[in-house]
Amino acid sequence: MSENSTEEDREVLRRRIRFRAWHRGTREMDLLMGGFADADLTRLSDAELDQFEHLLDLPDPLVFAWLAGLEGVPAEEDTALLKKVRAFRVYAAPLDV
Repeated sequence: MSENSTEEDREVLRRRIRFRAWHRGTREMDLLMGGFADADLTRLSDAELDQFEHLLDLPDPLVFAWLAGLEGVPAEEDTALLKKVRAFRVYAAPLDV
C-alpha cells in the first residue's frame, strides 16, 4: 500500500470518527465527543484513533459519567486518550454537572 493511499485511508477513518462523535444520541455527548474530535482528531496517532473509536463504541451514559467525574474509570479504560478527552472537557469545553 502506498503512503498516499495510507493517508487517504486515515482521512476516511477520521471523517467516520468525526461523524460518529457528533451523532452520539445526546446533545451533551455530541458536544463533548464532537468538540474533541474537531479540536484534536488530526493530531491523534493511529493508536489514539483506535482508542477514540473504542470510546465511541461504549454506551454514552457510561462515558459521560467518566468524563463528568460521576463514576470512576476502570483501569483498563483509563487510557491516555481518555485523559485527553477529560482534559478537553475540563479546560476547553467545561460542562457543569
